[in-house]
Amino acid sequence: MSALTTENGATPVTEEPPDTGARHKLTAVTGLAALSLDAMASVAYGPEAIVLVLAAAGGHGLGFTLPVTLAIAGLLAVLVASYRQVIAAFPDGGGSYAVAKTHLGRRTSLVAAGSLVLDYVLNVAVAVTAGVAALTSAFPGLYGDRLWICLAVLVLITGVNLRGIVESARAFIVPTAVFIGAILVLIVVGLFREVPVSTAASDGHASVLADNATTVGVLLLLKAFASGCSALTGVEAIANAVPSFRAPAARRAMRAEVALGALLGVMLIGLSVLISRFGLQPVEGVTVLAQLADASLGHNGAFYVVQFATMVLLALSANTSFGGLPVLLKLLARDNYLPHVFGLKADRQVHRHGVVWLAVVSAGLLVFSGGDTNTLVPLFAIGVFVGFTIAQTGMVLHWRRERGPKWVGKSLLNGLGAVLTGVSAVVVTATKFHDGAWLIVIALPVLVLAFEAVHRAYGRIGERLGVGRIPAPPHRERSLVLVPVSSLTRVTSEALTAAVSLGDEVRALTVCHPDPEDRAATEALERDWALWNPGVPLVRLPSERRSLGRPITAYVRDLATTEPGSQVTVLIPEAEPERLWQRALQNQRGAVVAHAVRRDTDAVVCRLRFRC
Repeated sequence: MSALTTENGATPVTEEPPDTGARHKLTAVTGLAALSLDAMASVAYGPEAIVLVLAAAGGHGLGFTLPVTLAIAGLLAVLVASYRQVIAAFPDGGGSYAVAKTHLGRRTSLVAAGSLVLDYVLNVAVAVTAGVAALTSAFPGLYGDRLWICLAVLVLITGVNLRGIVESARAFIVPTAVFIGAILVLIVVGLFREVPVSTAASDGHASVLADNATTVGVLLLLKAFASGCSALTGVEAIANAVPSFRAPAARRAMRAEVALGALLGVMLIGLSVLISRFGLQPVEGVTVLAQLADASLGHNGAFYVVQFATMVLLALSANTSFGGLPVLLKLLARDNYLPHVFGLKADRQVHRHGVVWLAVVSAGLLVFSGGDTNTLVPLFAIGVFVGFTIAQTGMVLHWRRERGPKWVGKSLLNGLGAVLTGVSAVVVTATKFHDGAWLIVIALPVLVLAFEAVHRAYGRIGERLGVGRIPAPPHRERSLVLVPVSSLTRVTSEALTAAVSLGDEVRALTVCHPDPEDRAATEALERDWALWNPGVPLVRLPSERRSLGRPITAYVRDLATTEPGSQVTVLIPEAEPERLWQRALQNQRGAVVAHAVRRDTDAVVCRLRFRC
């Protein structure tokens, strides 16, 4: 039978399976598109950062481009292997924050979280400005409007992410595939070239090679290594956002992490091989990647495809932060280090408040920098190396405590990673300190102190509320309901009807001011009240000042003294107009009274809205 039937032959109504939210979560492929754009786009500036440092030693220094890149690729391999282990050990996400919280203590975990927050926010600003810089390089007439273009791109990326991380992955998977394909084609074609097929992109541009070249020493190589390590930002994003993947989430996340490491490593090494093969020198106004595309593919349509794909991916690489940071903020909120609103999810599995907060702070950075990449780059990549080092150190302790299979080898792997990333963090901070890195050195402790302040506030609130303790059983108290009134209307009648349904005793309150007009209005209200006779007494509250909230709060405080066993409720009737704009026509007395009672007394405040 194709369907089950009841005894009378009717086909029963079957319930649809509940929506578990799986369709709003990531696969390995969409996870790569949503969370790896930062790392992928770094091939546009990572090799160039190495070349620009080595250029201080002239042509001889450029010969060390490939060895430095191989060292960075080795560190990348260690990081990828380590973060696969982090994903397996901490499938709830959080990356270095989760590792540190478990194995290194609360304060260290907050340092890790703060470093990741700073890096994610800076990544958005740097990515957007770098992408727009590529656009204004192709169309110089737009340079004066670069800030507005940056903000427009940020709004676009934010809007896509508010629709869900899967929607953003689907939107960005094509640009990611085009960029990866273009770079791989560039590398493969270039390996079959003996000499550059074209140098049109760099013709007429001055070389930035130093005239009085320095020697290639350890310090220069360390500085080149530190600059090139900017290509490693974003490697941790997948480990931070494991809950965003479909089940089995950890397995899919590990696949995405390995794919990211393999693609990034191949592209970095391949581009460095071509730099050495073609003997390219950095020139003013033309990126190294543009020179490589020119030398490998020629100055034709393929060259512009590479440039356009690079520009788009640089701008969209901000999406890595929108995928990773909201999950981290959720974990911090769960642990009472951030407002709990960051833990809320919308219908499409979106941490909407985290997305919006990231967009607002990034917009502030864009305005601060004026849309200039060079203002932000010195601040970039420091935080992520702090997080790397903390995560690796915590994983060493993790394997020592677990004592599982091959724990010695795993500990050695993470220990090596901790040493390498720790040295990188020190070198990056030292070499970029005077260029603006000192701001991060100040901002990180401030952010940690802010986390601590929020945690203490929640602790005090929890103590007052008795969170975690069994409260006393509920009991009935005498209920006294107070209703502020100023005239006899349907709103007054509805309010008294609700009040007598709620309380054992109801009193209507009216405030009387000393000027003749107010006294006359109060006397008229008292006459009408006596004629109406609703069975509720009307209490006159005289006030020498033109105040509405103070007389009512004073009366409520007096009740707390004279009738200590009563639960006092202030029910405030308000008319709700049909149109939104008509609310501006109201006198806002209800809001004034509610604010005063809530601020100065412990009475319950109820606002009864009467729809017009």
